[in-house]
Amino acid sequence: MASDMRAVGVTEFGGPEALHVVDVPAEPLGAGQVRIRVAAATVNPTDTGLRAGLYARGEDRADPPKVPGMDAAGTVAEIGPDVDGDLAVGDLVMAVVVPTGSHGAYREDLVVPAASVVRVPAGTDALAASTLPMNGLTARLALDRLALRPGQVLAVSGAAGALGGYVVQLAKAEGLTVVADAAEADEELVRSFGADVVVRRGEGVAGRIREAFPDGVDGAVDTALLHEQLTPAVRDGGGFATVRGWAGDGDRLTFSPVFVREYAQNRDALDRLRQQAEDGVLTLRVAQTFPAEQAAEAHRRLEAGGTRGRLVLTF
Repeated sequence: MASDMRAVGVTEFGGPEALHVVDVPAEPLGAGQVRIRVAAATVNPTDTGLRAGLYARGEDRADPPKVPGMDAAGTVAEIGPDVDGDLAVGDLVMAVVVPTGSHGAYREDLVVPAASVVRVPAGTDALAASTLPMNGLTARLALDRLALRPGQVLAVSGAAGALGGYVVQLAKAEGLTVVADAAEADEELVRSFGADVVVRRGEGVAGRIREAFPDGVDGAVDTALLHEQLTPAVRDGGGFATVRGWAGDGDRLTFSPVFVREYAQNRDALDRLRQQAEDGVLTLRVAQTFPAEQAAEAHRRLEAGGTRGRLVLTF
């Protein structure tokens, strides 16, 4: 196997222009691990944060390049010892990746725990499948933290986005009543995910949710980072799942910051998402693809806002 592999990363943190093609060593394959020849890697907001150095502590700034990416799909190239299960060399698979150093999804050769890998949903390709693992598992974890019962009411912010859309679809599959926010242009899209009530996004959104549910909703998943703009929509004692680590304001609600790392090796949860995509419960949405060499342009496109579905890098 070649000693160096092509990747996209940063040698210095910065804007999109900081991303460029880099050579990285092939990762060693250990027990319980799988080597994937990556065909597609999804571009997520967390990747732009890594590129800009938002998560970097002192020790993280050493040893460039840093390779972003938490979603990959491609072909199994090699299987390490002590891998149980049904994976075989040549299988088309998808994986969730926890980036560290040059280990991120934006690389053509990737070694990950077998527990982070499942086959792609039947009938889908690597491009579509790469959009599911990280956002799907984040949605799954958020709903598991809230633990609402069928018939209870869930509010979802940012419902037109990749994560928000999955939250709506998974919640509906579990019998929840869903109220979601949307811009006028996205209203039909959000309804197509199964939202029971759609309110206009923006200032005053909590009041609009309360108009539909005067007693307040039972829980919320805040994918749009609305924070205290959304909390008044939730009844006293309700749950509030957040992304990016926001831990809430006060003790009226139960706040659950969600970090997908907790489910990064939850193979059962990932395989359930695969099955739900096959069953049509989940809609996989690719907005646009870019060759890996154009990763900077993909980051610019994402940061400009308004993307519906995911941008995907191809290798």
